[in-house]
Amino acid sequence: MITEIDKNYIREIINTGKRADGREFYQFRDIEIKKGVVKNAEGSAMVKLGNTEVIVGVKMEIGEPFPDTPDEGVLMVNAELTPMASPEFESGPPDENAIELARVVDRGVRESKAIDLKKLCITPGEKVWIVYVDIHVINDDGNLMDASSIATAAALQDTKIPKLEGDEIKRGEYVGNLELRTIPIACTVVKINDNLLVDPDYEEESVTEGKITIVTISDESLCAMQKSGIGGFAPEEIYKAIDISIEQGNKIRKKYFGE
Repeated sequence: MITEIDKNYIREIINTGKRADGREFYQFRDIEIKKGVVKNAEGSAMVKLGNTEVIVGVKMEIGEPFPDTPDEGVLMVNAELTPMASPEFESGPPDENAIELARVVDRGVRESKAIDLKKLCITPGEKVWIVYVDIHVINDDGNLMDASSIATAAALQDTKIPKLEGDEIKRGEYVGNLELRTIPIACTVVKINDNLLVDPDYEEESVTEGKITIVTISDESLCAMQKSGIGGFAPEEIYKAIDISIEQGNKIRKKYFGE
């Protein structure tokens, strides 16, 4: 539980141009990525962003395409926030936070065209690959959006397409890797005392005046943008947040994804 004393301390130290953990305003916490952590998935990754931990698994199944895209595969993203990860999470169906998290990650992958869905078509109008992306939050110490985005990109990069014989999927046998055209990365920018910061930890999130998540790719295109919670941004702050997101996204792609 974060007390008002804690919140006031966070605000006061930010006013001095510092953060409680010693980071610069535009500096991410340490990132650790491990791929292939789920044995029975087609692809998986665990990401630690500071003390925030997320595991993403990718499963591929055969199904029918959507009527308006008969020659394209399907992408489905789901997020699960369990009480194990935070005392603020409750058991039961996905709440609005889990739904928002899944939609932002989905939008980043979908709108970046990272996956060529047409290549996942087996029989137009009848049979396609469905890519299920499941996000499991293990520990919430702030900035689940970016941790989940990075973990999803890593899991998709780890994904292999199963061998198919007729309508039967031969689990454990693969025909190749899932091809990614680009790596979408989210960068969440928050405003505290009119200062813009990236990668807020749990305590910093408790005092944010506004939060915006921006997903970019290496050519500096914007793929998704999500304003969360209460509080707003002036137009010049949004432009600044976009510049920060492009810069930080490129750093993460270069360091961890070789892009």
